[in-house]
Amino acid sequence: MRVAENLNAALHGVLEADPTAYVIGEDILDPYGGAFKITKGLSSRFPGRVLGTPISEAGITGLAAGLALCGDAAIVEIMFGDFVALAFDQIVNFAAKSCTMYGSRVPMRMVVRCPTGGGRGYGPTHSQSLQKHFIGVPGLSVYEMSPLHDNRAVMSAMLASGEPSVFFEDKVLYTRRMYDVPDPFRSDLIPAGDTGPGVARVFLDDPEEADCVIIAPGGMVDRVTRAMRALLLDHEVTCCLYVPSRLYPFDLFDSGAQGVDAGRLVPALRRARAVLVVEEGTAGGTWGSEVAHRIHRLLWRDLRRPVAQVNSLGSVIPAAAHLESAVLVGESTIYDAVLEALRD
Repeated sequence: MRVAENLNAALHGVLEADPTAYVIGEDILDPYGGAFKITKGLSSRFPGRVLGTPISEAGITGLAAGLALCGDAAIVEIMFGDFVALAFDQIVNFAAKSCTMYGSRVPMRMVVRCPTGGGRGYGPTHSQSLQKHFIGVPGLSVYEMSPLHDNRAVMSAMLASGEPSVFFEDKVLYTRRMYDVPDPFRSDLIPAGDTGPGVARVFLDDPEEADCVIIAPGGMVDRVTRAMRALLLDHEVTCCLYVPSRLYPFDLFDSGAQGVDAGRLVPALRRARAVLVVEEGTAGGTWGSEVAHRIHRLLWRDLRRPVAQVNSLGSVIPAAAHLESAVLVGESTIYDAVLEALRD
């Protein structure tokens, strides 16, 4: 199953299981089924609960927040994640606050889906990764789609949390196959309690004995694993990759019902010769910088060197393929960053 098919199945599952659930967005009705065909078949199967809308990201998101406030569940598709900036006020100042500002806890079952990232030649206004602008907002969860996480479990976790969630979906993943990692690596999932989707891990043999630990969100999995394979073949360098589904709150460090106990991660971090955090967004106030900060606080006495951060260049994203690849984090960027971090 490809990632797009898995996500489509997750949306079908939500609407089938919950008669109060709605899917809302632009051009999502059949026969078109959305810009990336993720909503294909939904409006035919669930007429009246799949709503095509005018072009107004703020209006769409406000409608979804209102439905959630009244007890329904609402999933919004933003056609391109760049346009979620137009819905920032509804997400941050209305939806995220509505959980707690009415005197008692109000469940807000709302998911805002954002096809995001470059690699498709869509140019400066259709290729950005804006995750960092939503990290740290009280009452708002931030997730990123991963080929190593079943979207049915992720969607269930987002809606069950009772808080609004923003779900970033790297567009290059839609055509990738689920759970596909290159030989000779394998993957597993570290559970995150009863409701969380957990943290995926890609490794060679013993994940606690890797030369380098890489922490990255789901959109980077393909590029990181290709770099890991090249490093193994060219330099006999072993890497272990950790991929959280939920970026905020931080599943890598938070213990409890939806957190992965930091003890599961600490041995690998302590033994590694280098630790890297890789993300496609530009540097400055990012999820990756917060992860690096927490690792430094947790293991400063044990780290052999500071945590390295890998980001795309601080530039608009060109449409021309050769210029776009020079700006965005790619396999070669990660390959070179690992070697640099391991250099004595």
